[in-house]
Amino acid sequence: MYDCPLPIDSPFFAMARIYELHPKDPQSRHVEQVVKQLRDGAVMLYPTDTVYAIGCDLNSKQAIKRVREIKQMSNEKPLTFLCSSLSNIAEYAVVQDFAYKVMRHLIPGPYTFVLPTTKLVPKLVMSPKRKTTGIRVPDHKVSQALLAELGNPIVSTSAHVTDPDAIAAEVPYYSRYELFDALDGVVDLIIDSDEEPGYNVSTILDMTDSEPLVVRKGLGYEEVDMFEMA
Repeated sequence: MYDCPLPIDSPFFAMARIYELHPKDPQSRHVEQVVKQLRDGAVMLYPTDTVYAIGCDLNSKQAIKRVREIKQMSNEKPLTFLCSSLSNIAEYAVVQDFAYKVMRHLIPGPYTFVLPTTKLVPKLVMSPKRKTTGIRVPDHKVSQALLAELGNPIVSTSAHVTDPDAIAAEVPYYSRYELFDALDGVVDLIIDSDEEPGYNVSTILDMTDSEPLVVRKGLGYEEVDMFEMA
């Protein structure tokens, strides 16, 4: 019933391995197993503080290519990735003083910051024209546990699927099991944190000029609005 991003005869079609991670205290043994496979080029479906995401190790070019193919994204469109902290962001992006002040106030949380990249960011991830990318610091135990073990950023692009019947019935929601079924055979790993998928995306702030520009209003926008007025 759910549309799959790839046809059933795709070379990626194989049963995904499911890892159950506690949402508040992820089991270190399972986190280590997941990270080992990410380093080997695996693509995963995993929870964040906004929506379930499709992602991989930022250092795996082949995995990044697969993520783009899965989402049918052209190389002109930048990919967002997750960092563990503000200091970690500073390794991968140029952060101006005003941006630092805003970001320090907002993270961790449901915010994507568009920033100029450093040389550590693969060209496959950034916008080829602007040399920018979106970066987030999630307020989510599982995401943070994976970042800590991996030691570098994780690609993060939303994993929404389309259910024509649900749309026709004006019921836009689906359970995590329906999401897992839709992407089983498309990704290598599925991280199940016993949380239902979120449906609200992050707020996007462009930090490339002299002041923040709201590109998209999403989760947490009220906090941005209050901060700007202060």
